[in-house]
Amino acid sequence: MTSKSSPATILDAGVGNLGNLERALRHVGAGVEVTDDPDVVAASRCLLLPGVGAFRPPRERLRGALEEALGAALAQGAWLLGICVGYQLLFESSEEFGTTDGLGLLPGSVRRLEDRVFPPGSPRGDRVALPHIGWNRLHGGRLDDGEIPPHSPQGDGTHPLLAGIAAGSYVYFVHSYAPRGLDPGVALAEATHGVAFAAVAGRGRVLGTQFHPEKSGRTGLRLLHNYLEICHGADPGD
Repeated sequence: MTSKSSPATILDAGVGNLGNLERALRHVGAGVEVTDDPDVVAASRCLLLPGVGAFRPPRERLRGALEEALGAALAQGAWLLGICVGYQLLFESSEEFGTTDGLGLLPGSVRRLEDRVFPPGSPRGDRVALPHIGWNRLHGGRLDDGEIPPHSPQGDGTHPLLAGIAAGSYVYFVHSYAPRGLDPGVALAEATHGVAFAAVAGRGRVLGTQFHPEKSGRTGLRLLHNYLEICHGADPGD
């Protein structure tokens, strides 16, 4: 388990209720700092980038010194977890309100979910509500199947971020856009709302969730616990 001194840095991009995430991190044993100071970001080992609302405002907030600091931290071995819009920012671009470039830390683009589903035999299809708000189940990818112990982030089998989180686990979403059609090596778990989308993705030390772990009950707390363990060199399966 993590200790009470396990540090985590929340990068304040100017959007989102950071208090809920801070409380959830403290609940699983983190010492939390919320900052928009580039020097603090550059020196951090365990970073979280939350966000809500539209893609463009936090993207513009990050340009310049904060983006450079984030790159410096990653170059020195830091880990990064993006959450909701912070997760979307990790990708190459978003089509929300016109194309906007992302941080380019993960390959792929963010696209609008479809509000029409076409079940077999239905000429018209049914509509699903957008935005996608509420609880939904995770499936596929590298969720915990209860048989294979967590492997390295680059390996196969259960991803360390998802240790103890099984297919069918419910998590809480609030969004209309999401990364879609990602390479299977990047998409770690999916959810379906009209269409399938990457609910969890990652490559190397850059990870993210489209859902809000701080609002996702025990499953979300387990994911945050796992992330702290990864950051500080412990085994999330313990």
